[in-house]
Amino acid sequence: MEKTIAVVVTYNRLTLLKECIFALQNQTQKVDTILVVNNGCTDDTQQWLDAQLGLFSIQQKNTGSGGGFESGIQWAYKNKYSWIWCMDDDGYPKEDALEKILEPELDNLCLRNCAVINKVDKKSFVWKTKNYPTIDTVKKNIIMGIGHPFNGTMIHRSIIERVGLPKPQFFIWGDETEYYYRITKKNNIPVCTIANSVHYHPARAFSYKADWDYTKAWKIYFYVRNRFHIHQSMCNNKIAALLYYGCFLIAMMGVVLFYQKTDKIKKMGFIFWPAIDALKNNFSANPALILSKLSAKLPASNKKERYVINTGVGFADQQSARQGVMSSLATTG
Repeated sequence: MEKTIAVVVTYNRLTLLKECIFALQNQTQKVDTILVVNNGCTDDTQQWLDAQLGLFSIQQKNTGSGGGFESGIQWAYKNKYSWIWCMDDDGYPKEDALEKILEPELDNLCLRNCAVINKVDKKSFVWKTKNYPTIDTVKKNIIMGIGHPFNGTMIHRSIIERVGLPKPQFFIWGDETEYYYRITKKNNIPVCTIANSVHYHPARAFSYKADWDYTKAWKIYFYVRNRFHIHQSMCNNKIAALLYYGCFLIAMMGVVLFYQKTDKIKKMGFIFWPAIDALKNNFSANPALILSKLSAKLPASNKKERYVINTGVGFADQQSARQGVMSSLATTG
């Protein structure tokens, strides 16, 4: 009999994690195992996990969404689970989501995804899903050609055998998209969203057109760097990937020029760093290093305050910040 495991990656969002675990434990079709990857939490998450009966957990340093899901999926695969249901801690499945996502008679080599619905209005899609504005407008249960990992994403072990694992070097903002295209484009594996299998998720909170704070822009680094590798998986052709990436960089410059209100020159200059690292396959940067470089451009009197805001820890000096704050900087998604 094929076993199912839910893999949840969490970072310092214990209240939301509890909501997710409660939803998993109360499915109409019981999940065989729940595995939580504690991605370097600095709050009370591990103490809470240790007190729960029937939960498995992996405790590790913060390796971002990419490293968290690599660890969780690898553990599930090695322990012979057939179906691996992946989600972040900030969403939760509807009570019949597992039953409904496994119900359709589809080939195991089909990447399945829940319909990712706004957890507030319980109707609108969080991300564009074909041309459907709300779940109520969907007339068919299986929407082919679209999925949104890792938000109620169901992966059969046969896909992992062919494709491998998510890549931890991408850290965040692109790790899930690269894996998605590696599955669907590079390996020609079909993908679908199961409309009656609902996963509730917060609305998108970030817009690239909205003015972002240059001094806190470490996530933008990963977005720009990882995009080249996403294009490589999407195109399976390095020349085409380079062309797409060039267009992407021009578009990013345009967004900065026309929509940003502050630090336009600094923001455009900042984009070249992750772009060069992308072309060099350089994955050495981490959030602490990025913040350190951004902070170096601040007036000396502002550096202490900026590090406290961004890291949540006391400021010592830039070298100790590079070495010591990575686990308290990054979120999983």
